[in-house]
Amino acid sequence: MEIKETLQFKVTDETGRIDKVLAQHYPEYTRSQLQNWIKQHLVTSNNQVIKANYKVAANDEIKLQVPQPKPLVAVPQDIPIDIVYEDDDVIVVNKPQGMVVHPAPGHEDGTLVNALLAHAHLSSINGVIRPGIVHRIDKDTSGLLMVAKNDQAHLSLSAQLKAKTTLREYYALVHGVIREERGTIDAPLGRDPKNRQRQAVIKDGRHAVTHFEVLERFRKYTFIKCILETGRTHQIRVHMAYIGHPVAGDPVYGPRNTLVGNGQFLHAGKLGFVHPTTGKLMVFEAPLPAIFNKTLNELRK
Repeated sequence: MEIKETLQFKVTDETGRIDKVLAQHYPEYTRSQLQNWIKQHLVTSNNQVIKANYKVAANDEIKLQVPQPKPLVAVPQDIPIDIVYEDDDVIVVNKPQGMVVHPAPGHEDGTLVNALLAHAHLSSINGVIRPGIVHRIDKDTSGLLMVAKNDQAHLSLSAQLKAKTTLREYYALVHGVIREERGTIDAPLGRDPKNRQRQAVIKDGRHAVTHFEVLERFRKYTFIKCILETGRTHQIRVHMAYIGHPVAGDPVYGPRNTLVGNGQFLHAGKLGFVHPTTGKLMVFEAPLPAIFNKTLNELRK
């Protein structure tokens, strides 16, 4: 295995498992990457190979050998997917929670792209890793995505996203009781300077606008609809946390004491666009996942 670089530090006041401590020191790497490297004996403490459950102690000398990344290649995989609509130009798919949209370090396969490649030919505009992918939703967000099957369709759908003429409605369950019936969050987003795995509202970030409308209030939570004007990474999750109402179940931007589900309670429920060939407006809807409905019903009780 070719090593890219060796990183090292001395433990001072950190406590806990080695993967947690490594993640604090090197936020540019995911926890799953770090755990894999521990299994591959690329992490040592005081020059001794350690196991995944190793707990650090003061004055430990930790070394991490970072391997050279493998070139990513998206290969077709026979994975079942929920196709809501398909023709010669576009596919509309209802992505489940837990599925990554395209291959990336730490998620080399098992993605939506792998599944789509086994099903159909996709546009080539985004290269071999993200073929056909016009926009993305997070791994633990469920719901509707439009996928381009040819380059002409891809250019048309991308232009609509840029012109903000597509319809993208999300449903979210957030912490706290929102008093307003509706509102708009206009706050620029960019990479969090303190943690490169997160996004944050920052002064010189990219323009980002989220509109929200209250659908139902509970004692400690609010069920809302969000309409995206822009589509930045983690936009709804960061914006809602920014106004003090983080998405329930969100392990990154929300509190630890939260509702248990399959990740954040966020669902891309409605998607609309003008068909690249026919010019007709097409609107699709996907029902809330079972865990989302079950949680809402429990809150109603």
